[in-house]
Amino acid sequence: MCLAVPGRIESIQGEGLNRVGKVNFSGIRRDINLAYIPEARPGQYCLAHVGFALSLVDEAEANRVFEFLKEIGKSIEDAEVL
Repeated sequence: MCLAVPGRIESIQGEGLNRVGKVNFSGIRRDINLAYIPEARPGQYCLAHVGFALSLVDEAEANRVFEFLKEIGKSIEDAEVL
């Protein structure tokens, strides 16, 4: 199983297979390959896994994922460890 994380595309450079976006993941910025989603534009959200954007998602969907990840983090913090 893999986890794709949403991020906001801030800028884009290059073309074709070398098209790379600076993507913001809740304050952490990474260079992500955008070759799989040539229609991507700055300001849009993408799902990324191991350095590659896999698809575009709307802002509402990205926010739902952010909230879900926060809930998981709280559940782990609240769990008793033996």
